[in-house]
Amino acid sequence: MGGERGRASLAGFSAILMWSLLALMTARSGAMPPFQLAAITFAIGTLVGLGWLIAKGAGPRAILATFRRPLAVWAVGIGGLFGYHALYFAALRNAPAAEASLIAYLWPLFIVLGSALLPGERLRLHHVAGAVLGLAGAGVILAGRGGGVGFSGDHMLGYVLALICAFFWSGYSLLSRRLAAVPTEIVAGFCAATAILSLLAHLLFETTVWPTTGLEWAAVVALGLLPVGAAFYVWDIGMKRGDVQLLGAASYAAPLLSTLVLVGAGEAQPSAALALAALLITAGAVLAAWPTFRRILARRQAA
Repeated sequence: MGGERGRASLAGFSAILMWSLLALMTARSGAMPPFQLAAITFAIGTLVGLGWLIAKGAGPRAILATFRRPLAVWAVGIGGLFGYHALYFAALRNAPAAEASLIAYLWPLFIVLGSALLPGERLRLHHVAGAVLGLAGAGVILAGRGGGVGFSGDHMLGYVLALICAFFWSGYSLLSRRLAAVPTEIVAGFCAATAILSLLAHLLFETTVWPTTGLEWAAVVALGLLPVGAAFYVWDIGMKRGDVQLLGAASYAAPLLSTLVLVGAGEAQPSAALALAALLITAGAVLAAWPTFRRILARRQAA
């Protein structure tokens, strides 16, 4: 995996690394309600994109031209960013966190399966097997965080919302490939729209709670700069020009890395379940990327 495809895939991997910081930074950000936190962090994420445009020498006209896109493009972007988060928050209100999170985390598997519909992509058995192993590993982690998983018909609304949430994010990711001609900088506009819609949802449904310490404010800013900011830009690059199947399967590393970060920060304890999840997710990633590893080994042997 080399050239532009390899570099784009590495950009996508960096998004997964940034998303692994999401749980810790959210925990350290205080008691701010979810839509308020989304409004602030997506506003910061907007500034990340605008800063990128300005650093590239774009003036006001060039920036406006970047955002002058068909409504369908905006529908995909806003549906992906705001739709995913709104549905996820709603799912958590209507179902236990462990079950809702596990269903929502079907999105990497949906990306792998849906990639078969993309031009120039071929879905193979090792991609599917790797994604399924990753899902199993993510399930072990999420079940451990929630004290176990026990699906109940009483929470069906939450489960359905979580499933729709998974379809929204996987659909956004796959459609990004279809919109490869649209520059990644458009994500700044998606972030701005998501910030505005999140603010409206906050004003309608939540009570405002502000951070009370400098550390909490730092966590909010860090969220906006990395997992809710830069991560969406590099994910767009990965989806548009990288290895979609590999990135989909590798996305299951996010809950594993997130848990390891929480352990390192003293927010969680190491366990046998964590070791099992690490084994499953690593095996899944290796299986999904097996052709790439095989080519690397062949080149080394030839040298």
